[in-house]
Amino acid sequence: MFFVLIFKGKYTTSSFFSRLSSYRSTLLYLPYPKKGATEKKAMAKAVWKGATLAESDRYEVVEGNVYFPPETINQVYFQPSDTHTVCGWKGTASYYHIVVNGEVNCNAAWYYPDPQPAAAHIKGYVAFWRGVQVIR
Repeated sequence: MFFVLIFKGKYTTSSFFSRLSSYRSTLLYLPYPKKGATEKKAMAKAVWKGATLAESDRYEVVEGNVYFPPETINQVYFQPSDTHTVCGWKGTASYYHIVVNGEVNCNAAWYYPDPQPAAAHIKGYVAFWRGVQVIR
């Protein structure tokens, strides 16, 4: 739980903490979403060559990348790749080639099938790059 303390006046550090208990009525408790909680957001869509690859209002944004839940991926456009990369805090990423109307975008989508604990909330979620447009 996250809280904000509102008080008036100037206090030294010691007097601040000694008076803290007297300000219980002015503590405002603000809800803080639990880690990994996927909240409903504006719709996001991943598009390449006019084809909608994924679309959802339940996604995660990590390091500026939009990660789509696996059930929102249009699997007809995805082919597994043998490429893997390693991120120090997320783990080992696996890749997909995107194929639309016979055109192939190699390794344009990635996901973490077995992420590190810090990235557990994006397990199986798919992100894009290499010309795939993500619209939010």
